[in-house]
Amino acid sequence: MIIREIQQKDNESIAKVIRDIFHELNAPKVGTAYADPILDTLYEVYQAPRSVYYVVENEGKVVGGCGIAPLENGDDSVCELQKMYFAPEIRGTGYAEKIIGRCLEFAKNQGFEICYLETLSFMTTAQKLYKRIGFENIDGPMGNTGHNSCEVWMTKKL
Repeated sequence: MIIREIQQKDNESIAKVIRDIFHELNAPKVGTAYADPILDTLYEVYQAPRSVYYVVENEGKVVGGCGIAPLENGDDSVCELQKMYFAPEIRGTGYAEKIIGRCLEFAKNQGFEICYLETLSFMTTAQKLYKRIGFENIDGPMGNTGHNSCEVWMTKKL
């Protein structure tokens, strides 16, 4: 498996991975990444300044991804860890931690000081990973992501 930057040809594949996970987990479709109007154009979205999206490719197939971008309507020093989703066949392989590490390194190199993320309360495995790598819970949302169904917010100093 390899971690690489998203390419335009990956748009459909990563959108499918993300949507499939929402169906698998019976997660809310409204107020989450599932409903993001940008979900089908992640390559184009992550061409913006100070933004990157990495995918995990397994034998030519995109099986997950994660990105970093400035926090919408946030301070210039704050970035957001975004759209981290992995197909069932690669969960537990360590690639989530690897891809987050790559995202956080990119964020530091872009001059961000704090990384923010939000998730759903029942995604406890992801929350354990975030805490293990230094994210801490905060009391409320930051910025304006539009993900009003997410009820867990975390930050990490970079």
